[in-house]
Amino acid sequence: MKLLAGPCVIESEENVFKIAQNLSKYQEDDTIDFYFKASFDKANRTSLESYRGPGLEEGLRILEKVKQEFGYKVVTDVHETYQVQPVAEVVDMLQIPAFLCRQTDLLVACATTDKEINIKKGQFLDGNAMQYPLLKVLKTRGCEEATYQNSQKHGVYLCERGNTFGYGNLVVDMRNLVIMRRYAPVIFDATHSVQMPTSQGGKTGGDSSFVPYLAKAAAAVGVDGFFFETHFDPSIALSDGPNMVKLGELDAIIATIKKITQITQ
Repeated sequence: MKLLAGPCVIESEENVFKIAQNLSKYQEDDTIDFYFKASFDKANRTSLESYRGPGLEEGLRILEKVKQEFGYKVVTDVHETYQVQPVAEVVDMLQIPAFLCRQTDLLVACATTDKEINIKKGQFLDGNAMQYPLLKVLKTRGCEEATYQNSQKHGVYLCERGNTFGYGNLVVDMRNLVIMRRYAPVIFDATHSVQMPTSQGGKTGGDSSFVPYLAKAAAAVGVDGFFFETHFDPSIALSDGPNMVKLGELDAIIATIKKITQITQ
């Protein structure tokens, strides 16, 4: 099982290392393929006043230091084509943000690297439509058909994170996990799926109490990995705090979904 976990954004080197240290148990678990996740820039924040991160140069310095210190594989977002090459020199997996999943130039730029790619499903798309962003990557890598086996071979993943529903809320349609798995291995983003966009007066809210339930449901349906944003104190996190899992609560969630996965495999 792949596990992508870490803070939403790099708040400081001290905070990143504090969180990274607490995730070492997953690196040591031979049933888990662990990736440390943190963003150097949150380019899709609701407000100009919201914290975005330390930026490309400083962010990559910290992520590279995490790799050297803990031996973790690392995943981070890219928002612009110019970011892809320098980021690819540091990370093991490039992540396409949901809002940008149809950006052809960004997808192609990522595909020209030798890195794994995690394409997050846009909140505005159904699962079946994700075969087309996927094909942009696969065709760039010389593969003409979007199948699970081809995507697995080329290290390309699709990530579910809910769909826009009504006003200020997201809903996860579990059918999308089955549909997208026809085309690629699927990672379920349990924390962004409980977002309530722009619900806090120019900030994105959420309800992290639903994270364990959605994660268990996804494990029962069948996925290839999970994405959890986590923090030692989500109440003071500078991005996505209402959706994040407290570090001390992540163990129980992981243990439960591992048990469910063993039954459903």
